[in-house]
Amino acid sequence: MASSNHVDITSPTHFQEVLSKDLNQVSVINFWAPWAEPCKQMNEVVKELSNKYPAALFLQVEAEEQADISESFDIEAVPSFVILRGHTLLDRLSGADAAGLTQAVAKHATTPLYNPLSRTDNPPAKAPTVVPSGLGEQEESQEQVNDRLRKLMNQSNVVLFMKGTPEAPRCGFSRKISALLKEKGVEFTTFDILTDESVRQGLKVLNDWPTFPQLIVKGELVGGLDIVQEMVDSGEFAELIA
Repeated sequence: MASSNHVDITSPTHFQEVLSKDLNQVSVINFWAPWAEPCKQMNEVVKELSNKYPAALFLQVEAEEQADISESFDIEAVPSFVILRGHTLLDRLSGADAAGLTQAVAKHATTPLYNPLSRTDNPPAKAPTVVPSGLGEQEESQEQVNDRLRKLMNQSNVVLFMKGTPEAPRCGFSRKISALLKEKGVEFTTFDILTDESVRQGLKVLNDWPTFPQLIVKGELVGGLDIVQEMVDSGEFAELIA
């Protein structure tokens, strides 16, 4: 049985009600999805932490089911965690990092007050920009970024730029499109855009397409899940990759 400080959120109204009961209480919000294997592991970690820190509040938010809450915290992948004191943002973490979450909860749940990163009525604090591997402190020029993007887009006949991997997707759309390609027997390579901010932002501009996943065939953008699904249903996709 879940402890009394471990709450499944059922709606935005429920979320606000629970969060507003004690504005000095530390809350740990776990954004998860039932299809994501890493979330299953982290859900168990959260349960253990809720037992260890009874003074803190642990909120389970199914990210896609509670899209309004997820969007308000700029959640783009699961699992993700947001730590608040009342309505004040203390920390945010992404990924199945049990040690990191445990350390963060221990830090904030046992400290009376903490200097916040920002408040939740302002845009959530962004993660630091990831410097591409091998570049050290050197920044890439836009020309270098575009050159690298084109090489990635042409690494194979079909390339899927997604959040996570087919084995461990980090968003529902990425999960569905990779499953669709596998179902159709399509050989494809993938790139996890969450590992490289330059690729993530650069593709939005280069392909004039603001969201992910992005499917590339023969070096050209096809589109996201909806477009690929339509092309599969109409038979166009089979012709395209032939």
